[in-house]
Amino acid sequence: MLSALLILLAILLALFAAGVRILNEYERGVMFRLGRFVGVRQAGLRWIIPGVDRMVKISLREIVEDIPPQDVITRDNVSVKVNAVLYFRVLRPEKAVMEVENYRFGMSQLSQTTLRSVCGQAEMDELLAERETLNRRLQEIIDGQTEPWGVKVRAVEVKQIDLPEEMRRAMAKQAEAEREKRAKLIHADGELQAAQRLADASRILSTEPAALQLRYLQTLTEIATERNSTILFPLPMDLIRPFLAEPPRGGAAVPAEK
Repeated sequence: MLSALLILLAILLALFAAGVRILNEYERGVMFRLGRFVGVRQAGLRWIIPGVDRMVKISLREIVEDIPPQDVITRDNVSVKVNAVLYFRVLRPEKAVMEVENYRFGMSQLSQTTLRSVCGQAEMDELLAERETLNRRLQEIIDGQTEPWGVKVRAVEVKQIDLPEEMRRAMAKQAEAEREKRAKLIHADGELQAAQRLADASRILSTEPAALQLRYLQTLTEIATERNSTILFPLPMDLIRPFLAEPPRGGAAVPAEK
């Protein structure tokens, strides 16, 4: 009799130990009894009936999923490789278990097909320059399709876009040409401003003879500071203009005044 009680007690302890489940704070347990959904268990120590109940643990933490590189042909017929990162979490554990067989595998496949579709509808310049718009569009499409699974997509970030080698060379040439164009425009603008300043200075010097003489003296001062052995004295043109005048035609000498 005692041995039978001990055996029964051992069986009960084994059944109790087999039914013990521990759920962490970030986990929820989806309970099924004889195949029927009976509820979602919260974190803590839980016990199920072995052989009758089944508990599926679902993590509520945010999951970071890497989307493998996808071969994409853009709208302007450029072949590129695009990969991205997917951020999502489960909000309704019961839907993540009952509405899809494997929600993580489903998320991976859905994100890959959506990435190819969205990038294929855009041009290459849009992929490179408008990543924020592309990320937002990917997030909206994927989140809308995974809502029946109880999954919330927080963000989708395009990580890298690999261009063909010939396209890289073409873009490098284009960027170099753009930099040269910008440099020439800046140089031409500087030349224009310098010419305008010189024109303003020449008008001022032509109206003020004293200013021209002061400029002569300033030039002599600058030459003297360089320790040159040759000193140039600027001579006003008014002094030598009579010597530069052409003599009268016919070779007749100009009579001297008495």
